[in-house]
Amino acid sequence: MLSFLIVEEDVHYFDKLVELMDRLRAPDGCPWDREQTRETLKPMLIEEAYEVLEALDSADPDDLCEELGDLLFQVVFHSRIAKERGEFDAYDVCRRVYQNWEDIKAKEKEAAGRQNSKESLLDGIPEGLPSMYRTYQMTAKASRVGFDWPDLSGLRQKFLEEFHELEEAVAEGEEGQVREEVGDLVFVALNIARYLEVDPETALTGANSKFLQRFQSMERTLKRRGRALKDVSLEEMESVWQGQKTAK
Repeated sequence: MLSFLIVEEDVHYFDKLVELMDRLRAPDGCPWDREQTRETLKPMLIEEAYEVLEALDSADPDDLCEELGDLLFQVVFHSRIAKERGEFDAYDVCRRVYQNWEDIKAKEKEAAGRQNSKESLLDGIPEGLPSMYRTYQMTAKASRVGFDWPDLSGLRQKFLEEFHELEEAVAEGEEGQVREEVGDLVFVALNIARYLEVDPETALTGANSKFLQRFQSMERTLKRRGRALKDVSLEEMESVWQGQKTAK
C-alpha cells in the first residue's frame, strides 16, 4: 500500500510539471517560453543531454538527478509543442515508452522459443545513431561471434596500415579516396576504443577538454610575454605547448 502511495505522489509531480509547461506556453504565460519552437529548442536539448553525460562521469548522484530533471523538462517542452500541433502530448510519450517496453518483452519471449529470424547479425542497429556509436555497436556485435582482432597489436598494425593508405591517397591528390581513407582510419580508432571497453564519446570529450585547457594556457603565457598568436611562429607555439604538458 505504501509503494502505491509513493507512485501516486510521483505521478502527481509529473502532472504538476505538465501543468507548469501549459501555463508557460499559455497566451498570458512566459514570453520566452511561448516563442520557442522545435528548431530553437534543438541546441538546448543537445546541451541538456550532454550535461547528463557529464553528470554520469562525475558520479555525483545529486548532479545527475538535477541534469535528468532538466532533460525531462525538455521532453515535456517538446511534448507541449506537439500537443499544440494536434500530434501527441506528454502522456502519450509515457504510454509509448511503456508500450515499447511491453512489445520488447513480448518479442523476447517469442524469440526465446524459436530460431532468430534476422537475416543479419547487424540488423536492428538504429540507422539514426551518430556514426561513432553505430561503429561501436556494429563491431561489438561482430566481436560476439569471434569476428575481432585477437589482441591490441593486431589493431595497432591495422591502424598503421590505414594511415599508410591515407598517406598514399593524399600523395595522389584523390579527394574521394582521402575521405574514404580518413573514414577507415577513424573506424579503426573507434575499434581500439571498443576493444578496450572505452566509451569513445567520453574519451573524446576528455581529449577536447584537455586541448582547450592547454591551448588557452598557451595563449595566456604568450600574452604575458606581450606576444599575439598571429605573430608567433609554430616553433615558439610548440615550445610553449610542450611546456604546458610538462607543467601538468
